[in-house]
Amino acid sequence: MSEVILDIRNMNVALGPHLAVKDVNYQIHAGEILGIVGESGCGKSLTSLAIMGLLDNKLNLSGEILFQGENLVGMSEAHYQRVRGEGIGMIFQEPMTALNPVVTVGEQVAEMFLVHDNVSKAEAMNRAIEMLNQVHIPFAEKRAKAYPHELSGGMRQRVMIAMALACKPKVLIADEPTTALDVTVQAQVLDLLEELRETTGTAIQFISHSLGVVSQISDRVMVMYAGQVVELADVNDIFDNPQHPYTQALLDTIPRVGVDIERLPAIPGSVPPLDQRGENYTFRDRCPDLFNHYQQVAKERNLGIRSK
Repeated sequence: MSEVILDIRNMNVALGPHLAVKDVNYQIHAGEILGIVGESGCGKSLTSLAIMGLLDNKLNLSGEILFQGENLVGMSEAHYQRVRGEGIGMIFQEPMTALNPVVTVGEQVAEMFLVHDNVSKAEAMNRAIEMLNQVHIPFAEKRAKAYPHELSGGMRQRVMIAMALACKPKVLIADEPTTALDVTVQAQVLDLLEELRETTGTAIQFISHSLGVVSQISDRVMVMYAGQVVELADVNDIFDNPQHPYTQALLDTIPRVGVDIERLPAIPGSVPPLDQRGENYTFRDRCPDLFNHYQQVAKERNLGIRSK
């Protein structure tokens, strides 16, 4: 097993008396891709923002975030700025809002080198063009002079990846990086992330609503519900032999090739807001019948009574 690069221990994120993220524990190894899935409001993005030190001031973080053995919780902002980019990079969900609309994409990538490597503007721009080439943006020198609105959604996402990788981080957090991209461009972005993992050894925390996408790219998968980790296992185990009822319910919403049904199954209701969860809220509280059904399915599967 490769080196543990990121170790999350007993992480809690609270808004007043309410826990938005509750007792989260997991590790990411060097060169690994960990997929994180769950409905909106389950704490996936909040967990990532906590790792990056970008939580809103109204939120209270506790627990440990160990990056290469160093606890980031309580770290000064000046120190955290060095960790961001050099240690941990992040691809945000919507590049059009994350990128500065009045600055060329080349200048925005170059800024990473100016801030972290203290090089000249000319050297920073040369490195920026190299990064745009690395993420397979054609005519990189020309595209570096473009503004975000002049690029396609897929190209903007590649610019975000170039920025995140500029300082060779050990961990890359990708928060819904394929959202709003068509299937072809989505596949290109996934291929690029896998290529970068192979060539640089970067560990990737990959957040997505799409179970199909996660199954393609991940080594392990973590399932979150209402701010808690309900299942964490090898990708094949998650998809072939899920144990938690919520994981099974999510998987049943995936369309199956060759299966003719009038309507796809849907999980009733939605993840309740923080003030309606209660201290010991679980998926059973939302869907007791569904919870009991899937619990029995898992039990029978484990005993070999029911085929997958």
